[in-house]
Amino acid sequence: MKYTITGATGHLGREVVKALSQLTEIKNIRLAVRTPQKAADFAGAGYEVVHSDYYDIPSMVEAFTGTDVLIYIPSITYKVGKRIEEFENSLAAMKAAGVKDLVDVSFMAEQANNPFQMSGYYAYLPARLASSHLRYAVVKNSLYADPLVPYLSELIARGNVIYPVGDQAMSFISRKDSGEAIANVAVRPYLRNKGQSYLLTQEQNYNMIELSQIMSQVTGEKIGYQPVSLEEFADIYRAEGDGDELASMYKAAAMGLMDEVTSDFRHITGHAPQNMADYLKENYQA
Repeated sequence: MKYTITGATGHLGREVVKALSQLTEIKNIRLAVRTPQKAADFAGAGYEVVHSDYYDIPSMVEAFTGTDVLIYIPSITYKVGKRIEEFENSLAAMKAAGVKDLVDVSFMAEQANNPFQMSGYYAYLPARLASSHLRYAVVKNSLYADPLVPYLSELIARGNVIYPVGDQAMSFISRKDSGEAIANVAVRPYLRNKGQSYLLTQEQNYNMIELSQIMSQVTGEKIGYQPVSLEEFADIYRAEGDGDELASMYKAAAMGLMDEVTSDFRHITGHAPQNMADYLKENYQA
């Protein structure tokens, strides 16, 4: 079996590669990346690395040819139209390359009333795949726990979590756990050949009081909860390039649209995901 992973040099992509390497031989794994130089460490370890550009269909056809299962990790663009164009190009390349099996990586914000800027893409995916004649599964991530670790120093300085979500809870998963689940879906046909849809979450969600208490315990610093407005949040992080996008996501959370919890991770892997307290303890360094 040949498994091809798009976006393999990104944060999640690297976790998928690591996890997949525990389930199949390295010679069976192909990394389809826009910039092969960024995968030099993988190439040096014996992985097959090929050039693939979402806007260059011939490059994807060449990269996908001979693939049994494609693991599609999308780009990080925050433009719905561009993300859809990339996926449509990928579907065209899959058809030309004769690829029949797909594990598609998505996100939980697919509700019709979700105000997150990218929700249009996530809502489009399941309907588009249903008409694709592919054997596929959609693996949706909840919020990543990973960014909370570097964020802790800022929260300690502020003394508060500032997410504008009111009393609503949010669900999380680590990229490492997500990568493990995605890899398991890829190598087990019964998990991916009937249009299954999975949502990866920890075994509980957290409101911001609960989250701030865990952060306080892990860091030994007092962190409370003092939400700012959506507008303030967007202004604070706009200089980093994603203030408005993040604010739209937390608006969805404030509507109770980001709090679903499932047992899908345990169903896929046979064990529980790492909980938030253990994840932060393992990764936080003062």
